[in-house]
Amino acid sequence: MSIDPEIILEVARNTEVLRLPKQVLATFGVTAITYYLLTEPVYAELEEQTSETVVRKGKVTAERPQIVTPYYLLSLFRGFEHGQEYAQYLLNMHGAHSPALLYSYHNELQETSIVSEPPKVVAGRLNDQLEKDGEALSAIIQGVDHLWDISLMKFIYELTLQSLGQNVGELGQRGLLSADRGLPRAARIRIDEMFTAVERGGMPAQELKAELDRWGVFGEYEDRFLGLFRRK
Repeated sequence: MSIDPEIILEVARNTEVLRLPKQVLATFGVTAITYYLLTEPVYAELEEQTSETVVRKGKVTAERPQIVTPYYLLSLFRGFEHGQEYAQYLLNMHGAHSPALLYSYHNELQETSIVSEPPKVVAGRLNDQLEKDGEALSAIIQGVDHLWDISLMKFIYELTLQSLGQNVGELGQRGLLSADRGLPRAARIRIDEMFTAVERGGMPAQELKAELDRWGVFGEYEDRFLGLFRRK
């Protein structure tokens, strides 16, 4: 069921990231962030006073940022009514092979509890405990109960912005944003890694084929790809 964009905007306005992780997302690895998402219970609107907080604890795992281009994005905007048009707009504005970063996340809600204290009090106590324990990869968010996942996504967006500059800088220092026969060098390295994974049985060949198609380079790698089956 679709949600009115105005409602999403209102949830975002009423979401506050009270504690960001003290480390940005890793450029060359996976980052796991523990979050505590605090909300007033939805029934609080029906009562004159409430001092309860719903505490949702979970883990957001950020995969290694992937370098993409507007051409690559043409195949990613699936399920969007105007996805192809937007990807084409990016291609026209920045060129087919202009590099950008694509972040992907997985959310795992671990537990939900209700505490007999207001959110700000719970947040303060949680923050003190996280500081005491040296939890650098933990976050506290105060959000909206019935659309708490949107509050979580606002946090993810802010975390991505916080990390972007360092990630781009580190990739640039290693020359991974530079072009290699029309593709970012990092894309060539990733393709080589995927070939190795298929050879070792750790990845289905269809996944490699899909990646080559997204980059529009299957013809370039066709002999190598078919060679995977001749060896078997």
